[in-house]
Amino acid sequence: MLMRETSLLLDGPVGQLEALYLEVLDARGVALLCHPNPVQGGTMLNKVISTLQRTARDAGLTTLRFNYRGVGASAGSHDMGSGEVDDAEAAAHWLRAQHPGLPLVLMGFSFGGFVAAALAGRLETQGSTVPKLFMVAPAVHRLQAPERLPQGGELVVVQPEQDEVVAPETVYAWSAGLARPHALLKVAECGHFFHGRLTELKELVLPRL
Repeated sequence: MLMRETSLLLDGPVGQLEALYLEVLDARGVALLCHPNPVQGGTMLNKVISTLQRTARDAGLTTLRFNYRGVGASAGSHDMGSGEVDDAEAAAHWLRAQHPGLPLVLMGFSFGGFVAAALAGRLETQGSTVPKLFMVAPAVHRLQAPERLPQGGELVVVQPEQDEVVAPETVYAWSAGLARPHALLKVAECGHFFHGRLTELKELVLPRL
């Protein structure tokens, strides 16, 4: 059966948020996807985010991806920090309200890796652990107070070894300094946007969902 995403407008902190929602029959969880840097053209239609959405779908998860404030039809203007995490939090609350009781998976690419991680940290402080967090080529340097990485749940970091946007050494050093358990998956001969390597990205993520 062919499944297509449905266009939605969700209530966000500064106005509507444009989103794409796919409800999977008998879903075993829900996944929220956070896109890359909006100032550099990142949107929910980014090909890495699209690959992660299809991967989550194929794993039996209902999915929601959305545009941050100031992107596409989403209201407001770029904050490049806590504002986008606020947007993600609103989207997560909407998704959870549609599917109470189902576990929430967070996935983010580049700047979205920071957003997903910061959201997971926020939800944890609210008493709600995110069971799985995927950070792909993440902008880890943005994880500064008051935002924080969660201490519970499973954390998977996927880092291209020839990343021209996020310095791999920065991610490796950040990973080495983490006290909490996590998986660091390095993708050899691969750039930031996974050109020609999206299938490999899916193969890395799918079995971990």
